[in-house]
Amino acid sequence: MKLKIISSNIRFSNPADGVHNWEARMPLLVELYRDFEPDILGTQEGRIGQLKELDDALPGLVLVDSHRNWIDERMYPCLFVNPKTVKVEKSGDIWLSETPLIPGSSSFLSMFPRLCTWADVTFIKSGRQMTIINTHLDHVKSETRQKQIEVLIKEIKSQCSCEVIIMGDFNESPTTTLMETLVNNFDLKDPWKEKKLPEETSHHSFLGDKMSEGDRIDWILIPKSFSCEDIHLVKTTSTEGLFPSDHYPLLATVSDTHS
Repeated sequence: MKLKIISSNIRFSNPADGVHNWEARMPLLVELYRDFEPDILGTQEGRIGQLKELDDALPGLVLVDSHRNWIDERMYPCLFVNPKTVKVEKSGDIWLSETPLIPGSSSFLSMFPRLCTWADVTFIKSGRQMTIINTHLDHVKSETRQKQIEVLIKEIKSQCSCEVIIMGDFNESPTTTLMETLVNNFDLKDPWKEKKLPEETSHHSFLGDKMSEGDRIDWILIPKSFSCEDIHLVKTTSTEGLFPSDHYPLLATVSDTHS
């Protein structure tokens, strides 16, 4: 079973972004997603209007949101799946707070309410069942991110017995204990580290290669039973030099060695 997975912070629609406004960037994201044809796409930071636009523009993917009562001003991590290869059995949101079932709730001095979205899926070709998780953590405090991850782990473990794939914008270096906590609790691995790739910054503030400092804060973590054929940051621009987002999308092609 081979899977193509993209994790992509799409940047919220902000008029202050000037030439990199959402209306200019959205077609670039759509072209990128269509070109790579992922089985699973995890986006972060989008609001409902942006995400519905993407859903309409990507007929080969389905937005997993039947469980959600949208809050207009909130930014959401979302999952899109290719219905030809992935069947969604059940889905939900977990707010990374002391009250994880209350939409919009926030704790631990988080700058904004944060959440993860999850989907129990069956891969159509193999019949393999897994839980796919996409999240976006606080961008200010490492202590806050650690507490948010503890909520994610507790809630997912209480409802899920399948293997998991976790992706998202973690706003944290992969060298800290945050990734170690996730890897150890779910028996995962970081395919980037496994392939011994040099570290790169995944958030570039619309500066591209001019952004020389920063961490790889966007991750895709896979079960140890999986192998990774390829993982890389997708560094595309338009002919006018526009970027699809202020983060590079992360693309991984992985295989389940047990199927």
